Amino acid sequence: MDPLTDLVRAPRALDAFLLRVVMAPPWSVRVQDEAPLTVLALTGGAATLTPDGGPALDLMAGDVVLVRGPGPYVVADRAGTEPQALIHPGGRCETPDGTSLELPMRQGVRSWGNAGDGPDTMLVGTYERAGEVGARLLGALPSTVLLRPGPDRSPLLTALVDVLATEVVAEEPGQAGLLDRLLDALVVAACREWSASTAGVPAWLGGDDPLVRAALALLHEEPARPWTVASLAGAVGLSRAALARRFADAVGEPPMGYLTGWRLAVAADRLRDTDETVAAVSRAVGYTSPFTFSTAFKRVYGTGPLAWRRAEARVLAAG
Repeated sequence: MDPLTDLVRAPRALDAFLLRVVMAPPWSVRVQDEAPLTVLALTGGAATLTPDGGPALDLMAGDVVLVRGPGPYVVADRAGTEPQALIHPGGRCETPDGTSLELPMRQGVRSWGNAGDGPDTMLVGTYERAGEVGARLLGALPSTVLLRPGPDRSPLLTALVDVLATEVVAEEPGQAGLLDRLLDALVVAACREWSASTAGVPAWLGGDDPLVRAALALLHEEPARPWTVASLAGAVGLSRAALARRFADAVGEPPMGYLTGWRLAVAADRLRDTDETVAAVSRAVGYTSPFTFSTAFKRVYGTGPLAWRRAEARVLAAG
């Protein structure tokens, strides 16, 4: 297990919304769906992506963009075009005056847009929830990651976009599962390419210290193990002092502080997504006492595990 695997598992492509978008200028879509992560791959034409309060990104065919939510943004043929469609949470789409666009913009199997053969085409994959694990890891990414084609581009990234463009409009047995996996693979390939070409990337994604990466992988793989700084340092071949210093420099917090946050994030998602007892969840993330676990959980999340579970259940039931 490694943190990048956890990043993809946390948002879960099983909850993702994947579309081929086809547009003819002038066009503009304001996205305010509060999604934690969106992937856009421009497969033809051009577009501009403008985050609220941020600079516009001019996109060309071949560009891949990761957009970290939940902030809104506008995708348009060019900067300044007034939005003609609003995307709300859950993928609900309407005009600015509230008229539904679900049927008028449908262009076939997993295709959406204002024209069946418009010149501006893109693939859009939206992860609708990330959970506490995903939020913790996504928080280390910038608000947008733009990857342009070029001599250093990973062949895998290009190949995945090509395969997704073909498969998104197909209807074959197992198609939904195939698209989920291809979308996850595209996120991994995009994160890899960004980390390989960017200085100062988060340690969990790459970073400059392989021994810190190894320590992070161990914490992610075995969060329930009774780790100490000394035992973690020994596992990666460093002294206790050296690991503590290098880990804090690379990650921004001490090893045991990171482990506590990681354990509680994993626990919060298990409380929401399973019917395990609080005692079972506490053991699964390394707490021998449910009372100690509940105290730590309330300190971070402001409420106890059972209250958290009930509140999250109400949120999920509401939509």
